[in-house]
Amino acid sequence: MAAVDALILRRLASDVVLINQIGHYIVDSGGKRLRPLVVLLAARASAYEGGRHIDLAAVIEFIHTATLLHDDVVDASELRRSRETANALWGNATSVLVGDFLYSRAFEMMVDVGLMRVMEVMSHATNRIAEGEVLQLLNCNDPDTTEGQYLEVIDRKTATLFEAGTRLGAILAGAGTDKETALAAYGLHLGRAFQLVDDVLDYASDSATLGKNVGDDLEEGKPTLPLIQAMAKGNAEERSLIRDAIEHGGKDRINEILAVVERTGAIEYTASLARAESDLAQQALRALAPSPYREALAGLADFAVARTY
Repeated sequence: MAAVDALILRRLASDVVLINQIGHYIVDSGGKRLRPLVVLLAARASAYEGGRHIDLAAVIEFIHTATLLHDDVVDASELRRSRETANALWGNATSVLVGDFLYSRAFEMMVDVGLMRVMEVMSHATNRIAEGEVLQLLNCNDPDTTEGQYLEVIDRKTATLFEAGTRLGAILAGAGTDKETALAAYGLHLGRAFQLVDDVLDYASDSATLGKNVGDDLEEGKPTLPLIQAMAKGNAEERSLIRDAIEHGGKDRINEILAVVERTGAIEYTASLARAESDLAQQALRALAPSPYREALAGLADFAVARTY
């Protein structure tokens, strides 16, 4: 991970000063670095002994960071990882363009790796992520969004990048179709579990712990699973309350909505789905030979559902 961080700093370099400033601001803001970590672990769990997994871990982090820059513009977010967002400091136009720089730099780095299969996987993944963003935009302020539609969004928007990262580890190692499929399945289920817990924490954490404003999804009119489930289990008055909040956004009645989410068991329901996805991720690892790296991947699946931030 130290090597990944060092490579990220080197490849952020640009003769455009503002790109350097924003790039370093985002990287220095921290984050869990789970996506690059799964690339490293998947490669080693597949018995890869080279050094290109460092490059691909950095590629995954660049693409993830680009999506965050664009997300924060679309969502008009002002806080991420307990710091002001780039768009809050430098404006929307700058954030979008620096996000574009990170995407293009990531593809330059993939070319350096020299494997067409890597390009194929990552071009498909970035395309699916963009589709997920558009689908989420279509669902915003729509209280009739179904659980199936919600799950389709998180598959594309979040799980796809985890899936691509673990698949890349197997590809680098030339691990074969069975192991590549198993690691891709692990990444997909891990990504689903991670996002489900993220959506739980938006209604069950606090801003200081979470690193962003609690209730942001509600303010943006996003019908995430806790709200979808609360409407399914709530009475007519409660459904009307949540429907109005989704349609118009805002957090004016967030305490009432939190009470409904709690009373209907929506948090427990969403968390149970996350635990099921974590279990499936760990089952997929059985296709790999036992190793400390496989154990670490299993530990990440546990962390994804046990975390509070």
